[in-house]
Amino acid sequence: MSADRPGDAPRVLVTGASGYIGGRLVPALLAAGYRVRAMARSPEKLRDHPWAGDVEIVRGDVTDPDSTRAALRDIDIAYYLVHALSGGSDFEATDRRAAHVFATEAGNAGTRRLIYLGGPVPPGVPERDLSPHLRSRAEVGRILLESEVPTVVLRAAVILGSGSASFEMLRYLTERLPVMVTPRWVDTRVQPIAVRDVLHYLVGCAALPEGVNRGFDIGGPDIVTYRTMMQRYARVAGLPRRLIVPVPVFTPGLSSHWVGLVTPVPGAIARPLTESLRYEGVCKENDIVRRIPGPPGGLTGLDRSLALALQRVREAAVATRWTSAATPKAPSNPLPTDPGWAGGSLYTDRRERVTDATPQALWDVIESIGGDSGWYSFPLAWAARGWLDRLAGGAGLRRGRRDPARLRAGDTLDFWRVEEIQRGRLLRLRAEMRLPGLAWLELMVAEDERGTVYRQRAVFHPHGLLGHLYWWSVFPFHHLVFGGMTRNITAAARDRTRRAHRDARRGAGERHAGAAATGDQIG
Repeated sequence: MSADRPGDAPRVLVTGASGYIGGRLVPALLAAGYRVRAMARSPEKLRDHPWAGDVEIVRGDVTDPDSTRAALRDIDIAYYLVHALSGGSDFEATDRRAAHVFATEAGNAGTRRLIYLGGPVPPGVPERDLSPHLRSRAEVGRILLESEVPTVVLRAAVILGSGSASFEMLRYLTERLPVMVTPRWVDTRVQPIAVRDVLHYLVGCAALPEGVNRGFDIGGPDIVTYRTMMQRYARVAGLPRRLIVPVPVFTPGLSSHWVGLVTPVPGAIARPLTESLRYEGVCKENDIVRRIPGPPGGLTGLDRSLALALQRVREAAVATRWTSAATPKAPSNPLPTDPGWAGGSLYTDRRERVTDATPQALWDVIESIGGDSGWYSFPLAWAARGWLDRLAGGAGLRRGRRDPARLRAGDTLDFWRVEEIQRGRLLRLRAEMRLPGLAWLELMVAEDERGTVYRQRAVFHPHGLLGHLYWWSVFPFHHLVFGGMTRNITAAARDRTRRAHRDARRGAGERHAGAAATGDQIG
């Protein structure tokens, strides 16, 4: 279903709408008043986006002329945001064919403008000598520029935002390695740009005069090396300064294997990225400012870009990644369709148990947890954790709870705090003990065809290498602690249900006996 927009508003097609940039561009275009058609090879991936009901969603593949032709029908402006980021032997040929198909069908459809987000072209390096990834992006841009449809090509080097492949590689390397032996590309100069600024320029391109047919370099206000970016990330994230030792022995292949070993970024993505990092990614011109005014407040600096990309963790909004309780509010934040390796490390312990307890009895046990009721598993381990927390300067278990039976959002609960409570359904606690990271504990009541279901989820976001070591050091005790909680909470709920049934039967019997006695007296 298309959005309810003014009939004369330009119609815009966004290809790659399920991708990193496309998924963030669509709401920006809607906010600017455009009527948007979103194209994806798998439209079902778009259903979790909050804007899905405000756009027309079509299935299409840019290598297929028929589906591309249908997607471009009645389109004024088309964004080309697809690229075969793969090390496959034929990906350059695939990119080339797709660009030709799209340019041809756009021309036949009468599309007034094409907009493409490509990569930088290093000065003094012939296109044939570039990495396959950069060479293909440059070729796609050239094919579109040489078509009969006026085209704008934006060239960006490193895009900073949670979910961006470049940023995620930076995040994982810096978080996990306080000391690292690195490839020489750590000293290559780049000009990173915040994703919000990329979106500003992409939206602005839609309003350019029809005669504009050229490429523009775009970048943020800082020119730095990758080494500097890692050190600045460490500082913004509150990590100690990293020791970085570049060595000349890393070939592109070895470099991508090294990145694959240290980070969860897939090798098919890591290899083209690391190959491209050998080349300088600095703007050769800044002509874009004469065509599109800068964003309000100016371009986003490096430290601010990094802070925005980390913001969801700082504000405890990590729930947007592992529940559907919230929607990311900024382009720097993750989206439901971002790849699973995006967003930083997130360790999770999930437990589930079906019980014959009533949902109310189960919830009553959950809401009474902590304080004098304890934590329903391995009391010595909880006590020891409380002592350790106090030794480290934390509150330990001495804070207890405000009320023995009822909780409300914001309550302290031993060394936890109630972050969210949906009475009868969900209790989410945020850890306030001393930890090398952020932690949450979620206790839930559900019902399905099996009966009453207790679900429990512990989530830990590590801070630096120490955070990863902490998780794996306590992991062997999870079965005792978290497994014991699952068993004992459901057992307590079952006992509470049985007591309630016994009391109900006893009450019914007493009422029956009373009624019989009254009858005898009347008789």
